[in-house]
Amino acid sequence: MTKHVAVLMGGWSAEREVSLVSGANCANALKEAGYEVTSIDVQRDMAALLTRLYPKPDAVFNALHGRYGEDGCVQGILDILAIPYTHSGVRASAIAMDKPMAKKLFALAGIPVAEHLLASPDEILSGDLMARPYVIKPVNEGSSVGIQILRDGKNYLVLDEGMSGASQMMVEAFIPGREFTIAIMGGKALAVTEVKTERLFYDYDAKYAVGGSTHEIPAKIEEDVEVEAMRLAELAHAVLGCRGVSRADFRFDGERLVILELNTQPGMTPTSLLPEQAAYAGISFPQLVSWMVENAEFDE
Repeated sequence: MTKHVAVLMGGWSAEREVSLVSGANCANALKEAGYEVTSIDVQRDMAALLTRLYPKPDAVFNALHGRYGEDGCVQGILDILAIPYTHSGVRASAIAMDKPMAKKLFALAGIPVAEHLLASPDEILSGDLMARPYVIKPVNEGSSVGIQILRDGKNYLVLDEGMSGASQMMVEAFIPGREFTIAIMGGKALAVTEVKTERLFYDYDAKYAVGGSTHEIPAKIEEDVEVEAMRLAELAHAVLGCRGVSRADFRFDGERLVILELNTQPGMTPTSLLPEQAAYAGISFPQLVSWMVENAEFDE
């Protein structure tokens, strides 16, 4: 009997457009793999979502990104409905999106993190709260949404409406050096990719615009650095209690690896890193999404 999969995409976070692309890619690949697929553009109307989820699908492929889709909210609804879904459960999803809490757990596990402090937008705008260069970022967004780097000579900071309305933001020491990313599948690291961009950093456009960045896979690094990066990524995945797939991002200053964040629902767009690493490991895109569906769970 053909398995029915509902693909959740869109949502209303700052990452809506990326989610729509991820969801469409995943829906097409699942159809290619032989699944019956229903694509659902999730709006801020839970009654409508519940209606679309009946009769219950055999599994939900969660292609939502950002707040409400990646932070445990939708996961909680699916747990109540007892529908298996891809990626992590409520707790791991919520903690991973809460950057200060995730960093606290990483540090307790021995994973190096950047020095940071929390401050209100008014405090941040009043002057430097740590030595430059430093990074300003929201505490609960993904895809580098809202991130700014304050360097020597850059004497201004502009907070958009969403950021200026936040109660707290993170001020984090900037880690110079190279950027590595490691995808985790079933608790195991797939590879180490070095991400390079001509932009100031690996921002939203660098992530998703064609030509915004280049990915070197495998990264040209010493074997001991590669082994350590993969170990730390696997540890970060386990520390937060993740399941399915995730992606850990690091900076390497030539001496130590520092984790930037762990993403419980990596992008599945044509420029995304997880599908690229899976392909490097010999796993096609239809095989990847099929594995994710077959390993879907819900928390009772």
